[in-house]
This record gives sequence, C-alpha cells and structure tokens, in this order.
Amino acid sequence: MTNLLTRFAPAPTGWLHLGHVLNAEIVWEQARNAGGRVLLRIEDHDRERCRREYEAGILDDLDWLGYVPDIYTTDRYRSGFCNGRQSDRDAIYRDAVWQLQAGGLVYACGCSRKEILDAAASASEFRELRYSGHCRDRGLPLDDGYGWRIRMDPGVEEFVDARLGPQAQDPAEQCGDLLIRDRRGNWTYQFAVTIDDWQQQIGLVVRGEDLLASTGRQIRLARLLGRTTPPRFLHHPLIMKSPDQKLSKSDGDTGIRDLRVKGLSAADVRALARQLI
Repeated sequence: MTNLLTRFAPAPTGWLHLGHVLNAEIVWEQARNAGGRVLLRIEDHDRERCRREYEAGILDDLDWLGYVPDIYTTDRYRSGFCNGRQSDRDAIYRDAVWQLQAGGLVYACGCSRKEILDAAASASEFRELRYSGHCRDRGLPLDDGYGWRIRMDPGVEEFVDARLGPQAQDPAEQCGDLLIRDRRGNWTYQFAVTIDDWQQQIGLVVRGEDLLASTGRQIRLARLLGRTTPPRFLHHPLIMKSPDQKLSKSDGDTGIRDLRVKGLSAADVRALARQLI
C-alpha cells in the first residue's frame, strides 16, 4: 500500500491533549509502515465552538511534537485559505447536497433536539439518539432555520475494522435519517468528514473506538455520493480518565501546553500517550 493516504483531523474546539497525541502516533505510524502520507485536516465545521486561537495552538503543538503532514502543512494553514480546513469548503459541501437532492434523498426537518429526545425516550431508544423520520414527507423548504437530513433506508453495511474485526451496522436502525446541516447552518461531523474523506482520497481512517458506530452511515453516505470503494478503518483504544469516561479537552493536566509547562519534552509526551492505553 505504497500509495496509502491517511489523515490527522483535530477539531479546534479546544487545545490538543494526550488523546490527540495517541491518535497522531497511530496515524503517523500507519503511514510510515505503509510508505504512505498524512493529510492534516482542521475540522472546524462547528462555527459556535471552534476558535481560530485553538487552531493556531494546534498548529504550534504539532510543530513542537514533531508531526509533519505531507499534505496541508501547518504553514499552509497559517497562510490563510486552505482546502484542508472545513470552514473553507462550504461550496464543496453544498455541491454534494445538490447532488443528493437531485436523487430525492435530502429533506428539511423542523424538529428540535428536545422533540427528538422525547420521541426516542417514549420508544425506549436510549442507546443512540435516533430520528424517527417525522419530517420526511412534510415538504418543508430546504432553507436556513431548518435542519437538513439524508434518507437512510434499512440495510446493513458490513466492513472489517483493522483492529476490531468484522462489523455490521444498519444506519436506519442506529440513527435514522442522518442530519447533515443543523438549523444554525453548521455542517455536521458525519456529513463533512464523509465528503472530505471521499474527495481527499483518504484510504485509511484512523480514529478512536468511540466513533465506531459512525462508520456504517459514513460508508452508506459515501456510496450515495458515488464512492464505490470505502476507506479502510482502524478504531484504536481511548485514553480514559475513568472506567466509563474518555479523556476530553476540558480535563486538566493532559493538555500539551500544560505538559510543556511542566517540563516534559516532546518525546516524553508522545511516550506518555502510548503508555496510558
């Protein structure tokens, strides 16, 4: 797999922490072992939570840690517009929507999160928030102020995770019709990452096992858009702060900036991330 392309894709909703370092370690290791390349993507689709100061901090931390992307370098992001930054790809996402809309797959949804939560609770669906399809046939306009959804018909998506083995998921049962743009105009993670992985020709997706459930719906969406061969997936263990809670950006003493202040070297931080799983 000498042409392997994988990606490191942090969201600038906070500073880098040890969980990001673990992901980066595995991403660059997979690329190195296959003689492949790494693309750096900044996943800032959530305009309410993402901040440019966080992006700048991520770029600085990557330089300090020694992770050098082959595509979209840190300096490329610092120079301004970059096609690896999701907020610079709005036209690409809109083109994908019109393609899906032409096939009758997109509709507007007026349901609030509370209404969806209440419907799921009444149906005893507590494992994952599932949309019932209430607005499928209401004919609401595909305008701002409404959520935009993709029809997910029943059907099982099968794939083999490089670490966890064979998997089978039915997106219609897991999440129902997929939200691709929220009522505030933000593209969703599921939509943006699927478009990006397809158009940027990512052949291996390396991410934490908390995102395993997203895989079937992303494979389905990519196929609806025309991607005939999905990427391979590798879902790695998470660094946990407790037996049932993963490390997050809000946890103290795990941020790269905090560890640098404590005097740890880049090599120390990279080794520490591997030791914690």
